[in-house]
Amino acid sequence: MIGLWDTTGNEVVKALAAERRSAGGVASGLALTLVAVVEEKKVREAEAAATIAAAAHPCRLLIVVRSDLEGRSRLDAEIVVGGRLGPAEAVVMRMYGRLALHAESVVMPLLAPDVPVVTWWHEEPPHQIANDFLGVVADRRITDCALAPDPVAALRQRAADYAPGDTDLTWTRITLWRTLVAGAFDTTEERVTGATIVAPPSDPTAALMKGWLQSRLGIVPVWEPTDRSPRMHSVQLQCANGDCVTVTREENTALFSRTGQEDRYMPLPKRPVGDELAEELRRLDADQIYAEALGAMAGQTGLDKRAPMRVHVWKDPALAARAGADEGALAGPGGSAA
Repeated sequence: MIGLWDTTGNEVVKALAAERRSAGGVASGLALTLVAVVEEKKVREAEAAATIAAAAHPCRLLIVVRSDLEGRSRLDAEIVVGGRLGPAEAVVMRMYGRLALHAESVVMPLLAPDVPVVTWWHEEPPHQIANDFLGVVADRRITDCALAPDPVAALRQRAADYAPGDTDLTWTRITLWRTLVAGAFDTTEERVTGATIVAPPSDPTAALMKGWLQSRLGIVPVWEPTDRSPRMHSVQLQCANGDCVTVTREENTALFSRTGQEDRYMPLPKRPVGDELAEELRRLDADQIYAEALGAMAGQTGLDKRAPMRVHVWKDPALAARAGADEGALAGPGGSAA
């Protein structure tokens, strides 16, 4: 590992090249560049997840940590080739002051040549991805609405801000649920007339499951709120012939029930973030099924018809916060600035 403190982007590029030479080209066949935007307290989580993902998709990992936007501009970097992060070339960059608002000036020279770029936010998703150049430059963008204060509202914002190539780890977390539900109809052609989802009211996986069933089956599922479980508890489908198909979570297994058949238990484990990330890195094209499910959940159509490329819209959060403070001062206690 090489540590560089109060350095420059040019020095980071040189140090990465030197470390690659000394390591003998650990990751000579890179599949992609993964740019991870994380909070300081989640850096170790991001590294652990990226290590799992890199085992399946050798990548150059660029971790961007933005801190203290009002302080002096400074760049600290750690460079790891192989070692604790497995078959990955990794650069952990901690950016301070105004430099944190222009992270692309350091990141762009570090992108691996001739491979796709994936940006992953392991923090509250950005309100508009176009405000972050690290999202605009990416071929695929991965958010995680479960990290937002209001996950379901964050999913609706993802629909409003959607462009082909976007995805969310909430969608990945219902892959096994969707497999179990879809597998129930491998041996029958009965039409589904209704569905019921039992889940906490703030569960984003239930919101996307509802959107997926609606977009695939043309029905409007009923969402029954519950506090029996912190996660989605069950999905029940009602068929035209009166049969019911129910998938119920029990710890790390699912109880599969169907009218006229014996109950069966199937695996339904809670996967680590690294496995979820690795699944999303398997495809670098737009996920049309996700777009349809997200649109149905948010009541929007034509998400997959939007332009796949975004235009960077510069937004200075420091100036925005200052403007908000000035408006509050003009309004005075209990008043308005009008």
